[in-house]
Amino acid sequence: MVNLPDFSLAAGPTMASARTMNALGSQLLYHYDPAFLEIFRSTQEKAQAFFGTKSDMLLMQGEGILGLEGAARSLITDGTPVLNLVQGVYGKGMGYWITGFGGVLHEIEVQYNDAVSPAAVDAYLTEHPEIEVVTVVHSETPSGTISDLSKIGPIVKKHGAITLVDSLSSVGGVDFKPDEWMLDVCISGGQKCLGGPVGVTMASVSADAWEKILANPHAPRDSYLSLIDWKLKWLDKGSFPYTPSVNDIVGLESALDQMLEEGVEASIARHARAAAVARAGVLGLGLELWPTSVEISGHPVTAVRLPDGIVHTDLQAHIRERFGVMLSTGQSTGNLIHLTHMGPTARGMYPVIGVSVLGQGLADLGAQVDVGAGVAAAMTELSRQGE
Repeated sequence: MVNLPDFSLAAGPTMASARTMNALGSQLLYHYDPAFLEIFRSTQEKAQAFFGTKSDMLLMQGEGILGLEGAARSLITDGTPVLNLVQGVYGKGMGYWITGFGGVLHEIEVQYNDAVSPAAVDAYLTEHPEIEVVTVVHSETPSGTISDLSKIGPIVKKHGAITLVDSLSSVGGVDFKPDEWMLDVCISGGQKCLGGPVGVTMASVSADAWEKILANPHAPRDSYLSLIDWKLKWLDKGSFPYTPSVNDIVGLESALDQMLEEGVEASIARHARAAAVARAGVLGLGLELWPTSVEISGHPVTAVRLPDGIVHTDLQAHIRERFGVMLSTGQSTGNLIHLTHMGPTARGMYPVIGVSVLGQGLADLGAQVDVGAGVAAAMTELSRQGE
């Protein structure tokens, strides 16, 4: 039997608090028990507050990929012109879906250590006024990069298109204002910056998006992927489309409670501080960040370019075996590794632990790094934050 790691600093599912774990272990309830109906409605309202939106909130019973596929199928049908913004593997994957669903694929693609500029989006939509949907990943986790949705959202709305946003690893970790930024469908999950369960998708849907979805005869209906079922059956009538994952909802509510008690803005600031510690440590080790600039680097993940001769999967396996710490890699993005700071690990010594094991792991495999300088730089940044 493989031993469990002592720490998971991987890019999701993240570690969870004892309070969240306790909630996940609560007694199972019948999904129409009055107590669970109250829990479900309360969790839905808390998810709205977490997103900071007045749009409808759906709690779909599956990992975030369920919500992304369901939303894409709901908005896209044969012949729908879609602009897909690609700066990483998840953005690229959305393009394959768009083509598979019959959409006419347009793409702006940059290197996976860069970010699509709002100016490029504006120019493309001006040249292609037929575009109906724009798909974008807010926080491209494998690359550790962020899209500037504060500018992209209003640009898309100006051109009369609908946005579909993968915001799985951004909500709670970086600025996210779906209503102010005029975003239409935003998909997130519990297993990233919330430090919650994997099995629930949170999806906000604007009035403009509902109009397009309900007019699409090919949008999933009577289907596990259906957003429409959740609107017509749950939001309108209070009846579940199918049996929800009861304990995942209870665990999600606990994670949301903890987030809202802390304050979403305070959580974002905490993630930013943890990222600063990790980045200081990485540079102190003598390594490079994967993103081209700090400005496009996200708070949830510090993606690190590895030295020549070091294979990311070998380093990952060595660190887990030798130090009991699980890190994640870039999932075909390139030869990189993550120091993740999400949820409970976006605080205190967790980023320092990440820098320490990364540095010593690289040294063990023969790379030229200054472990002491890296740890000292991380600790100096952590100490400076306490002043």
